Amino acid sequence: MKDERRADANAREGHQLETRKADHIRINLDENVASRLTSGLERYRFMHQALPEIDAREIDTGLTLFGRRLGAPLLISCMTGGTEQARMINRNLAIAAQQARIPMGLGSTRAAVVRPELADTFQVRDVAPDILLFANVGAVQLNYGFNADDCRRAVALTGADALVLHLNPLQEILQPEGDVNWSGLLNKIEQVVRALQADGIPVIVKEVGWGISPRVARDLANAGVAAIDVAGAGGTSWSQVEMFRARNDVQRRIAEAFVDWGIPTADSIRYVREAAPDVIIFASGGLKNGVDGAKCLALGATLFGMARPFLRAATISPEAVGDEIAVILGQLRAVMLCAGARDLAALRTVELIHM
Repeated sequence: MKDERRADANAREGHQLETRKADHIRINLDENVASRLTSGLERYRFMHQALPEIDAREIDTGLTLFGRRLGAPLLISCMTGGTEQARMINRNLAIAAQQARIPMGLGSTRAAVVRPELADTFQVRDVAPDILLFANVGAVQLNYGFNADDCRRAVALTGADALVLHLNPLQEILQPEGDVNWSGLLNKIEQVVRALQADGIPVIVKEVGWGISPRVARDLANAGVAAIDVAGAGGTSWSQVEMFRARNDVQRRIAEAFVDWGIPTADSIRYVREAAPDVIIFASGGLKNGVDGAKCLALGATLFGMARPFLRAATISPEAVGDEIAVILGQLRAVMLCAGARDLAALRTVELIHM
């Protein structure tokens, strides 16, 4: 009887997850969910070098991360999973990522652990055998019964190389069905980091669009995380997404007040770099193009991540995603030429003008 009740509970939770994921895709495609804040990257400019003394054909955008050689420092940020539409989106993203040799994150993979029949909506290894792939779980789930073994299962089910634990307290408190117990979570994150580290699985911690503060950066560094994705304010505002999901006017009015909440991406990169200088930084949140990505690298990031520019393309075809990647990387290469940087190491040393 107890097993039957647990199975029924898992089925109900899985259905809620599936419905929520479908809502998130629809709202991101159809509604204005942009933060009222900017990323802060518009405050920076590169010093233009009219005589770069570089053959553009020799510019190298490659790097090595977590033992994998990448073609470029562009990350397709964690987006979706758990529905049939999400399955198609993930596969289109993965095909394009494989061709460009860039890393990709999956949406919250808890759905696949709770409901194994949804696992195939996250599985892309058959079309992208070589990419650096990140599984993804909400960190707050560690306070709701999820543990290191479940995290390992999320990685195994997706064939991922690393795990992302995402932080989203504002989104959770605004969700009608949100998980709001964030007490004691840092210690549990550290336990997961240590457990997966023993298996050779790096753990990355990311925000979802409101940035990482100096205090949180220090805490995560002390917990041993392999990288921090600042995911700052300036792009999609998940408080706005939840506003569109609100069940009544009270919930809607609570959510709409947070349209300008968070730490802009450029500021969060600087905060994390200063507070945790030895931790790898991924930068995402409101990046519009490869020029913004290059600015993130010059500010100290190892990867720059984007999601929204790829989402609509991924509903069309892998070729449409590939076109978006080509545009962004073409912009990055043009920046590198005109900033006088023949590789990424050089780009990180060029002069940025703070406006």
